[in-house]
Amino acid sequence: MKKFNFRKVLDGLTASSPSGSSGGGSGGGSGAGGSSVHPGGTAGAAGTPRDEIQETLTSDYFQICKTVRHGFPYLPTALAFDPVQKILAIGTRTGAIRILGRPGVDCYCQHESGAAVLQLQFLINEGALVSASADDALHLWNLRQKRPAILHSLKFNRERITYCHLPFQSKWLYVGTERGNTHIVNIESFILSGYVIMWNKAIELSTKTHPGPVVHLSDSPRDEGKLLIGYENGTVVLWDLRSKRADLRAYYDEAIHSVAWHHEGKQFMCSHSDGSLTLWNLKSPNRPFQTTIPHGKIQRDGKKPESCKPILKVEYKTCKSSEPFVIFSGGLSYDKACRRPSLTIMHGKAITVLEMDHPIVDFLTLCETPYPNEFQEPYAVVVLLEKDLIVVDLTQSNFPIFENPYPIDIHESPVTCTEYFADCPPDLIPVLYSVGAKHKKQGYSNKEWPISGGAWNLGAQTYPEIIITGHADGSVKFWDASAITLQMLYKLKTSKVFEKQKTGEGKATAEIVEEDPFAVQMMYWCPESRIFCVAGVSAYVIVYRFSKHEVNTEISSLEVRLQYEVEDIITPEPEIIPPFPDASSQLPSLKNLSGSTNTVACEGTMKDSIPCLSVKTRPVRMPPGYQADLVIQLVWVDGEPPQQITSLAVNSAYGLVAFGNCNGLAVVDFMQKTVLLSMGTLDLYGSSDPYQRQPRSPRKSKQFAAGLTELSDSPVSLELERCKSPTSDHVNGHCTSPTSQSCSSGKRLPSADVSKANRRGPGRPPFRKAQSAACMEISLPVTTEENRENSFSRSRSSSVSSIDRDSKEAITALYFMESFARKNDSAVSSCLWVGTGLGMVLILSLNLPASDDLRQSEPVMVSPSGTVLTLKGPVLTFACLDCMGTLTHPPYEVWRDPHSADDGEKTRKRKLVMHSPSSSQDMGDHQFAVICSEKQAKVFSLPSQTCLYVHNITETSFLLRADVVTLCNSVCLACFCANGHIMTLSLPSLRPLLDINYLPVTDMRIARTFCFTNEGQALYLSSPTEIQRLTYSQEMCDNLQDMLGDLFTPVETPEAQNRGFLKGLFGGSGQAFDREELFGEATAGKASRSLAQHIPGSGGIEGVRGAAGGVIGDLTRARIALDERGQKLGELDERTASMMASAEAFSKHAHEVMLKYKDKKWYQF
Repeated sequence: MKKFNFRKVLDGLTASSPSGSSGGGSGGGSGAGGSSVHPGGTAGAAGTPRDEIQETLTSDYFQICKTVRHGFPYLPTALAFDPVQKILAIGTRTGAIRILGRPGVDCYCQHESGAAVLQLQFLINEGALVSASADDALHLWNLRQKRPAILHSLKFNRERITYCHLPFQSKWLYVGTERGNTHIVNIESFILSGYVIMWNKAIELSTKTHPGPVVHLSDSPRDEGKLLIGYENGTVVLWDLRSKRADLRAYYDEAIHSVAWHHEGKQFMCSHSDGSLTLWNLKSPNRPFQTTIPHGKIQRDGKKPESCKPILKVEYKTCKSSEPFVIFSGGLSYDKACRRPSLTIMHGKAITVLEMDHPIVDFLTLCETPYPNEFQEPYAVVVLLEKDLIVVDLTQSNFPIFENPYPIDIHESPVTCTEYFADCPPDLIPVLYSVGAKHKKQGYSNKEWPISGGAWNLGAQTYPEIIITGHADGSVKFWDASAITLQMLYKLKTSKVFEKQKTGEGKATAEIVEEDPFAVQMMYWCPESRIFCVAGVSAYVIVYRFSKHEVNTEISSLEVRLQYEVEDIITPEPEIIPPFPDASSQLPSLKNLSGSTNTVACEGTMKDSIPCLSVKTRPVRMPPGYQADLVIQLVWVDGEPPQQITSLAVNSAYGLVAFGNCNGLAVVDFMQKTVLLSMGTLDLYGSSDPYQRQPRSPRKSKQFAAGLTELSDSPVSLELERCKSPTSDHVNGHCTSPTSQSCSSGKRLPSADVSKANRRGPGRPPFRKAQSAACMEISLPVTTEENRENSFSRSRSSSVSSIDRDSKEAITALYFMESFARKNDSAVSSCLWVGTGLGMVLILSLNLPASDDLRQSEPVMVSPSGTVLTLKGPVLTFACLDCMGTLTHPPYEVWRDPHSADDGEKTRKRKLVMHSPSSSQDMGDHQFAVICSEKQAKVFSLPSQTCLYVHNITETSFLLRADVVTLCNSVCLACFCANGHIMTLSLPSLRPLLDINYLPVTDMRIARTFCFTNEGQALYLSSPTEIQRLTYSQEMCDNLQDMLGDLFTPVETPEAQNRGFLKGLFGGSGQAFDREELFGEATAGKASRSLAQHIPGSGGIEGVRGAAGGVIGDLTRARIALDERGQKLGELDERTASMMASAEAFSKHAHEVMLKYKDKKWYQF
């Protein structure tokens, strides 16, 4: 309750603060909003007093909470499986644990220390998990709650943990250390036992060398009282826990990596560093009775086969009806250097090598029984790779893999941008799935996915959600993200519209990007009309229409010259133009340029009117789904490469696409396939430019031009390069060069020179500019961690003084809307709002044909309206509210299939929705324009252009993302700042509702992928392979528990085969083994306090004693106790029967004796 009241106090403070962070007042016609006045100020004539619009959102509606993480666990290190619960756990180098069950059951938890996970061990069917981390701590996780929590931790102080083993249905965990000692931990109390197996006691006294760290621990399947300890240097010891001495010692001259038992407990197999497998018999431990190097070449002279790469892990699994399986990773011969990482399956005499796409981290064989002393009957192998998870079906001879139901291929190609749509039209998901399902691969196993544990239901939240990811290879993936799950719907390959790049042409092409030239940089999707548009890194835009029918057609393409014009063009000096061997004698004219030419200028002249990529000119087969309608490419101009696109907007009702870069703006009619406008930013102002800048010619200086060289997530890569000149700095979204050079010049470098040019000088900041601002150049920090953390805290001046240094002004935001273009307009008209990197907002009027019939023939006119508004910092986003404060959506065309077989008059006529929602069809005499820049937000009243409200969001940082979103039938402005803060502001009054320091932006990936959507949802890429979703809605935080899957479901532990009372319980040994008696404090005493420190965990609210002492645990122990009691009663019964039999025999014998001597007198004896 305190939090609730405190928020209300904050609300009151921010609403009435005289410092003027938020306020209403009257501004000039241009809305130059440097000053803000108190709420008491009077609004202009067209301004609406704040009280007239009832704002329903308060701070009580907001709370930040992570919901779910999708994708493949980044940098995996460990793997574990519960064979009864059928859930899988994966540990990572960053201290994260992902627990997976049936589709929908996906849980993420994190060690606070962030230390790498070394090993994971399930308490089988107990709803608990033990993790060992690189900071030498053991943790017990309670999985009986939807968000697992740590119940206990045990931190080792003097020894380093190397291996752990927890026997089935035991509460004592064996822990091996780097010193070679073995400690024993009570899982219920998480206290160390006084029982220790010291390395010097385990090995022979005559051995002079240390055996190395413990690499393996396991109890004998035959007798739980015997513990097998494997040491790194090749020593294996079978330790008798009862008598505290070694029963057996085996020595091998190659290092051991892993050990595996035969289920009968008479043999075990070791894998070694020379690629060999040794099989040992307990009866003759002096030497292995079988040694094989499976992948070693057999020498002709009968010598031992040549050694191979180490076999890192081996598993030895038996079958009742066939030969045992021996499965191992590694062990390939050294001469095959280019061989991929492999898993080898030996079954009888057959050897199958399964080649993997990535290095193998770990693997586990899934078996029918959890009991180690029964025939194992393996049915699948789970293989954890560095960047993938695959499951191999062992029941079929060709070993097919299972089709993976998890969304772990997000990173198939590095993600470069994301978009998130909540509450979209409900018919979209089935439609996208139907076109995507046709591309399914064949050849998977026909069996059900074996990791099927846990339980999941839909929960209360049922609105459709779609996530779109753009990738470095030009692919775009549409995902169904409803009800906090993620499932791939459809994949679009945008690179298919271009000719393949031919190798060997490197120096003679017009590319501006050498690596990943098709990388997707921006996406714009209209769910209602299904129009989809992408901007690629090689300065092109593709407009896609959705069709359910396959077509075979040519791709329409347009070329646009969009270059910043200067007064006098200085021809670059000849020595900076690289010679091209296959140059033509003259420049191609625009008319005969198809876009697929590689005729570049001859030596000494410049490339001109050449696009960066070549569009396919032949007819192309387009399957159902998204089909390219138009490709628009920016071309080289006078030897200068096209600048990358920084803003993009499409409108299906108008039939227009607009895009801009740091040179200017282009507007294209994609219905008539014509360019309507291609204009430098300065020309858009006309006489309205408040700064009256004069264009200057570039200086004659050598300059480098480099494109977006890399969008991958390697630590030393250039994450995002949007400006050509690696020597220029960028402030406020327009290029500023410390040496007053132009933004780019005609010279292109070979890749080696580009990398040199991009290398950061001593005085340059590790990060440049953030995502929103155009013409930005960002280098990922390659220096220290400190630089990573502080990289985004730099304050960037928003003063206009930097304009003097360079006249370029980037287009940073575009928005099509029915709006008032000028002050004296009495009705709304079609407009394009343009935001720039200098905080300028321009409104362009769109003059569309009056009737739909004329739309294909009559030209569309685009003209500046003369309206200019200003903000501080580069403009990020626009939105429009009607006079009642309701969000009005841009007009759209209702989707119709462009290739429908039914070509009647009705289907061909366009159906336009001009005002949405329909309740606001009568727009009233005014509307509100919401504009947000990197520094501040403003609300203007239109048509009067009065600035009603202004809120200075940040002075020391800058916004990376801002979106106007709907929540609880109301509307707000959601912002994500580079200093890690997530903020929401009410609309239209811009009252702060939420401000939480969520996460510092230490990586460009977060800046590039963070996005908000409706209903209080947001997402970003938390690692190169994972999407983190979060909510800023209090309602969703409250309902989250119902939406998450259950990791633990009550399942009866299977009965052991041929269960005698003792045989099934104690591993086939005829002798009972009481660990409690042996390891308990009464017998073993207490462990040294300095050895390990017990840390109680938070434990969560759902399990106090945790899984080890949980209901199923209690039931298991009760059942074991009953079995033991039954056994004892059985023994008692047998003894009673035996006593009765002997009593009867004695009675009979006594009777016979009595009869014999019955009639004799005493003297006859």
